[in-house]
Amino acid sequence: MNYKRNPLVRRGALTLLALLAALPAMAAPAERGDLAFLNARDAFRNGERVRLARQVDALQGHPLQAWAEYWSLRLKLDDGDAGGIADYLARHPNAYLAEKLRGDWLRALGKKADWDGFRRELPALALPDAEISCYAGLASGQTEIVRPLWSSGQDLPQACEQLVDQLVAAGGLGVEEVWQRVRRLFEAKRVGAARTAAAYLPAGEGWDGRGLESIAQAPARHLDKLPVGWDARRGGRETALFAVQRLARSEPQDAVKRFIRIEDRFPAEERAYGWGQIAMQAAQRHLPEALAWYDKAAATKLSEDQLAWQARAALRAGDWAAVLRSVAAMPPPLAAQPDWIYWQGRALAAAGRGDEARTNYLRISGQPNFYGNLADEELGRHIEVPARAAPPSADELAVAAANPGFQRALALFRTDMRIEGVREWVWSLRGMDDRALLAAAEFAHRHEVWDRAINTADRTLKQHNYSLRYVAPFSDQVRAKADRLALDNGWVYGLMRQESRFVMNAKSSVGAKGLMQLMPATAKWVAKKINLTDFHPNRVTEMDTNVTLGTHYMKMVLDSLDNHPVLASAAYNAGPGRARRWRADQPLEGAIYAETIPFSETRDYVKKVMSNAVYYTALFEGRPQSLKVRLGTIRARGQGENGVEQLP
Repeated sequence: MNYKRNPLVRRGALTLLALLAALPAMAAPAERGDLAFLNARDAFRNGERVRLARQVDALQGHPLQAWAEYWSLRLKLDDGDAGGIADYLARHPNAYLAEKLRGDWLRALGKKADWDGFRRELPALALPDAEISCYAGLASGQTEIVRPLWSSGQDLPQACEQLVDQLVAAGGLGVEEVWQRVRRLFEAKRVGAARTAAAYLPAGEGWDGRGLESIAQAPARHLDKLPVGWDARRGGRETALFAVQRLARSEPQDAVKRFIRIEDRFPAEERAYGWGQIAMQAAQRHLPEALAWYDKAAATKLSEDQLAWQARAALRAGDWAAVLRSVAAMPPPLAAQPDWIYWQGRALAAAGRGDEARTNYLRISGQPNFYGNLADEELGRHIEVPARAAPPSADELAVAAANPGFQRALALFRTDMRIEGVREWVWSLRGMDDRALLAAAEFAHRHEVWDRAINTADRTLKQHNYSLRYVAPFSDQVRAKADRLALDNGWVYGLMRQESRFVMNAKSSVGAKGLMQLMPATAKWVAKKINLTDFHPNRVTEMDTNVTLGTHYMKMVLDSLDNHPVLASAAYNAGPGRARRWRADQPLEGAIYAETIPFSETRDYVKKVMSNAVYYTALFEGRPQSLKVRLGTIRARGQGENGVEQLP
C-alpha cells in the first residue's frame, strides 16, 4: 500500500553490531566473512583505500570478494589509475561487475577524450547507457546519435550536451526540435531543464525564460495579465501555452475559460497544442468534455500519453467509434501493446467486425497478463494454469547453485544489499533457456528468495511452473487470516505478490513496509480499530503482524467500496478517496474502470493484482477461472459505499 505510488525495496544497511547479533555462534564461514564485506563497503564509501585493501585480502574465497575488488579498482580509477582493470575483466568474463567496471572505465576514458582506448573497450560492453552512447558519438564524430535522446526529453549527461553543441554548430538541430524539447520538459514539470534547452533558440524567437517558476505557481495570474505584445513572437506564445498547460493540471475547465479568450492569437498548430494539453488533463479527470477538446487538437502531433488518454476518454464515454479512431492514430509500437490490441478488438466487435476482432484477440491470447486473459475469454477460453514442466534434474540444479552471479546475489541479499543482489541475479539470467530458468527459479525458491523465484519463472517461454511464478509462502498463516475475514485467498495473495513479491523487509521510498506494504499511519489506525493491544510500529515488518493488519485493511476497504475487489485494489494502492472518485455516474465495466485509472502505477497495479488473483485461485482450486467475472461491473458512484470517507 503506497499512496504516493512509487514502491521500492529497502536499501538501508545493517550495522555491524546488528549483523553480529543476527549470526548464530556456529555461522558458516561465508556468513562470518560478511563482516569483512561490510567493512569493505564502508571503506569504499569513505574512500579509505588502505582499509579496503585489507578487507579484500580478508575476503579470499568469499562470494563477495569480487565486489570488494571492484570497489578497490573504482577508487584507483577515480585517481586516474586503470591498473588491474584488464585483469579483473579477464577473470570475471560476462559478469555483472565486469559490465559495471567496463562502463566506469569507458566513462573515464571518455572524460579524458582517450578515444583510442574508448574505441578499443566499447565493443565488449553489452548495454551502453545514454552517457556512454554519447561518448561513442564523440569518438566517432556521429552527432546524430544524440538526436533521439534530445527528442525524448530525458536528461542529457555532459557527454550528450557536448554532442548537442556539435550538432548545433553543424546546423543539424532545427528551431522546431528545440521547441519540442522545451514543451516535453514543461510537460514533465522540469522548468530548469526546459530553460537550459531553450538556450539553443535564436534570439529572434523572443525567449528570455524569466519568471517561469512564478508562472508555474500561479498560471492563472499570468494568463490574466499577459504583457502587451506577448503574442508577437513564439517565445511569448509558448510561455502562455506553458501557463495554460500548468493551469489545466489542476483546473482544466478554468484553463478552457482563459484559453478561449486568447486562442485566436495563436497559429493553428500552437492553438491545437494548447487544446491537446487541456484535453489530456480533462481525460485524466474523467470530464465528459475531454473528447470534444481532443477534436480541437487535430492540428498538432499528440504525444503517446495524449493518444492513450484520448482512447481512455472514449472508453469511459462508451464511444467505440472514437476508440477505433484513437488507436488508429497511435504510432505502431504503441498500438501493438496488448492493451490497445484488446481494446481495438472490442471496438471492432462493437462495430460488427467480428472476424477482425477475433484476429486482434488471437494476437495476444495465451499471454499470462491482464489483456491476454481478457482476450482468451473473448475467444471463449477460460484461464487455466499451463501444464507443469518436468522438475529440474539434480545436474540442472547443481549448475544453478554453482553460478557465481547467483552466489553473489544470495550473499548480497544476506547483507541487506537487495538492489545490488537483484542486479546480479537478473544479469546472470541472460541467455538462459527454459530449463536453466526453471532450475534457477527452484534454486531461489529453496533459499526462500521468493521474489527471484517469481521473476525467474516468469521468463520461461514454453516450459512453465506456475507454482513458482505464483509462489504462496506463509500459506498456513495467510490463508487462515483471510478465511477468518471471508477474504478470497487468490485476491489476498495476488495483492501481496504485487505489493512486495513476498520480501519480508520491503520498504517503499515513502515508508510503506513489509509483505503488504503498510504505511505507518495506516498500520497504527488499523491496529487500534481491531484492538491489537501489543502493537508497536517496529513490529510492522513482522510477518504475522503485517499480514494481520494488511488483511484487516483489505476487508475494510472491500466492505466500504461495494464489496468490489477492483475498487478495493485501487483503494489499497492509491487511497480509498481516490478509488471512490474514479467511479462514474453510471455503471462501468470493471476492465474500463481499471484502464481509466489516472495514476499509471495504480492502473498497472490493479490490472496485475486482478490477473494474479485468477492464477492463484486456479492453483488453489485446480480449476479454470474467469477474469471477466472477477472484474464484473462497477456500479454508479455512491452505490454500496459505507464509511469509505473514514478510512485512511
